[in-house]
Amino acid sequence: MDIVLLSRWQFALNTIYHFFFVPLTLGLGWFVAILETMYARSGNLLYKRLTKFWGKLFLINYAMGVVTGIVMEFQFGMNWSEYSRFVGDVFGAPLAVEGLLAFFLESTFLGVWIFGWERLSKKLHAAVMWLVAIGGNLSAFWILAANGFMQHPVGYAIVNGRAQMTDFGALLGNPRALYLFLHTFFAGLVTASFFMLGFSIYHLVKKQEVEAFRKSFVLSALIGLLSTIAVGGAGHIQGVYLREVQPMAAAASEAHYETANPADFHLIAGIDQDGRKTTWSVTIPRALSFLYFFKWEGEVEGLNQVQARYEQLYGPGNYIPNIALTFWSFRVMVGVGLLMGLLSLGALVIAWKKYPEKWIERSGWLVWIILLPYLANTTGWVLTETGRQPWVVHGLMQTKDAVSPNLAPATVLISLIGFVLIYAVLMVIDLYLLVKFAKKGLGAGDLDSVPIAGEVEAKKKGGK
Repeated sequence: MDIVLLSRWQFALNTIYHFFFVPLTLGLGWFVAILETMYARSGNLLYKRLTKFWGKLFLINYAMGVVTGIVMEFQFGMNWSEYSRFVGDVFGAPLAVEGLLAFFLESTFLGVWIFGWERLSKKLHAAVMWLVAIGGNLSAFWILAANGFMQHPVGYAIVNGRAQMTDFGALLGNPRALYLFLHTFFAGLVTASFFMLGFSIYHLVKKQEVEAFRKSFVLSALIGLLSTIAVGGAGHIQGVYLREVQPMAAAASEAHYETANPADFHLIAGIDQDGRKTTWSVTIPRALSFLYFFKWEGEVEGLNQVQARYEQLYGPGNYIPNIALTFWSFRVMVGVGLLMGLLSLGALVIAWKKYPEKWIERSGWLVWIILLPYLANTTGWVLTETGRQPWVVHGLMQTKDAVSPNLAPATVLISLIGFVLIYAVLMVIDLYLLVKFAKKGLGAGDLDSVPIAGEVEAKKKGGK
């Protein structure tokens, strides 16, 4: 019944659940905008049908993300009031801008997009969807600007025991936040690509609306391959910078205990947290130095040396995070990312080969590739947030000092159980709706069939 541990579990479960929806919202909005732009430019009704199909799935996912995001903000005041008191003058600014500017922009234009069919011109309606996609990604930027401050505080001064913002530009230009946003942006595209790719495969296997889902198959495979490469590059840049500003988190992700030059890379390893060592490992000589410095030599500081330095800087204490969790989270994330890159490449090859019948008949199981980006996203978040421990704001405030005082453990435990049960029900509902409408395909009831029929008839008359 440790109040800090209970509060961390509650926030972690809420965040993980919320983050199931965020990347798909960030990425799928761009796909819907692209498809509608194709419709606006070509007048091809097939693109309109695809826009409405994927747009409906976007709306279901978006609604769930909003609900869970609101609950997270309440927890700052309820469970983490000491954190809010200490850093609220800094942390609150980007969150306020996110709510008042980016979220309102996104939600307002989303309403216009929903009710604007056949009321706005094709091009204007497509432009509205682009604004929805931009607004969603702006929301992510402001939130990650706040999170970037927690990872690497900049643009602040401590006044009367509280952090106060002194340079808003430094907060926005924080490299830690920018790298986080870049990584998240491409992760959203990867998530949406595999979401679209998986359900396109389902309909191709069922031989339903083959022409339409071939188009979404090719689009998602192409963007999936490019964004998978991009997310890997963004992640690597972020990792190189992490060694400079959070050396403990960087060393923990590699289970690198002792300073070395050159430093070897542990492909896999057994972790002895108490003994601060690896019990066994499969190692690539000099590879860690190469990853950080792009040459086969270079000193990489070890966990034990960072711990000693932090004790001198911040006082006695254990500043080493959960090594096994960060180490394996990193490897699962990277491994799944590599697998998604190969699958995207394979999908493009299949598209180039004009979808051989044998492949179509035997590939129904590939629908499950939809789950891969969710696994990568979750392990990536776990890596980022647990690697920072024991800090809630790196170098300024530890997690144990951020929890609300006089908070009863029983209260947190009851609310934690309540969240788990409610979110489980909501997840079942969300999955049911997504699967139901995704499997339904481009049904006549989703097409505004009267306007479409009218357009077709008009074209026939025009041709005569």
